[in-house]
Amino acid sequence: MVLSNDERELLKLVAQAGRPVWMSEYFPVLNPAEPGMDENHPGHEAWTERQMAWYGISISLWKRGLVRVVAPADGSRGDLVEPTGEGRAALAAADA
Repeated sequence: MVLSNDERELLKLVAQAGRPVWMSEYFPVLNPAEPGMDENHPGHEAWTERQMAWYGISISLWKRGLVRVVAPADGSRGDLVEPTGEGRAALAAADA
């Protein structure tokens, strides 16, 4: 199974966690804000769009069966997920 670079990087972080995680907690790690980033920063709009794109990438991982929800969102936090066997196999194939 072919992974995009973004899918691979997010899935790798989920797998390395060793516990169920919110995928969104990794978005700032994968797309950090520049120093001084605020709503008036010239790069703010592009950064925000990129942050939102990570949600689509996380949905793609779930739709493709590469992560599974182990605890659904409850209003105070998002879905907790972990990689599936297919997800781990896809990472292994991408690293080969």
